[in-house]
Amino acid sequence: MSAVVTLFLVMDPLGNVPLFLSILKTVEPHRRRLVLVREIGFAYIVLIVFLLAGKGLLRFLGLQPEAISIAGGIVLFLIALRMIFPSHGSVSGEPLSGEPFVVPLAIPLVAGPSTLATLLLLQSAPTSTPASLVVAVTIAWVITAAILLSSTFMYRILGERGLIAMERLMGMLLVMVAVQMLLNGFKSSLTLP
Repeated sequence: MSAVVTLFLVMDPLGNVPLFLSILKTVEPHRRRLVLVREIGFAYIVLIVFLLAGKGLLRFLGLQPEAISIAGGIVLFLIALRMIFPSHGSVSGEPLSGEPFVVPLAIPLVAGPSTLATLLLLQSAPTSTPASLVVAVTIAWVITAAILLSSTFMYRILGERGLIAMERLMGMLLVMVAVQMLLNGFKSSLTLP
């Protein structure tokens, strides 16, 4: 359950609602839902492929679980700070013309570097199994997809200020998760022989 919550917080669907709406406004109205479903599907494929290849990548790089925990905690802490104190730059860089394809909706907004780093961190946990992580990724992705698919409705209900408040709250929760990851990594590294 903690993996689901962590992945959901890192995917940040509530914070991405205004970005998705902004990027999709240039797409013809009758194609928006189809494009959104396609992009969310691409993000899921990227997450699962990375999840399945992650342990091999860790072995190849010779990384210890403690290093992943400390690095993951730092990365999550920085992401959480950006959620609480956002910069006003464009996430996707140059404005796109036409329909987005994979970038920037699937990658980096849903399956971005922070989510992939979190998957690596979760894989290094001693209690994690590939099956449990696939379930956790799937649950977090389904919740994220549901929020993003109802983005127009959520924007009407919560408004921009409500979405900003929700993102700040999620950022605060993510700060606590990041600090706990750092503490776990330091604790494990100090008890090593």
